[in-house]
Amino acid sequence: MKIDEKPDEDYEEVKIEQLGLLDSMTGIVILQSSTGKQFHITAFSAEIAGFIASFMEGKREIPPTIYGMFEQMCEENGLFLVRVKIYESGGIFRANLYFTGKKEVILRNYRSSDAIALATFYNVPILVRKNLLKEQEAKNPKDDSLPVK
Repeated sequence: MKIDEKPDEDYEEVKIEQLGLLDSMTGIVILQSSTGKQFHITAFSAEIAGFIASFMEGKREIPPTIYGMFEQMCEENGLFLVRVKIYESGGIFRANLYFTGKKEVILRNYRSSDAIALATFYNVPILVRKNLLKEQEAKNPKDDSLPVK
């Protein structure tokens, strides 16, 4: 797939519906499509959840070191992140990052949590493979997750 083509029929664009912590070390993000289907990711660090929360609040002045390095490499090479695609591979969630600029580049098989953080930082679309999206479940009044601050 070329970067400027329409998204795969197998993927649907999602937005961050909810972000929080399962415990002091584990983040959770609920991604939701325009049709209301959801995808939950829980196997990532609380630190990444904090970065995503900051980016959602518009705090982009001083990105964490690794994202700052990423930003500098993109700027120096004339590349712009245009979308991320999340999929399952070998029982874990991975992501491809799509760039355009001086040339088109696709970075494959990266951590989905970092891809979501970068997509949030750059305000680019997040696409999820449709087979991962599930009908929204009823709200659980005993939800033990904690909001990220």
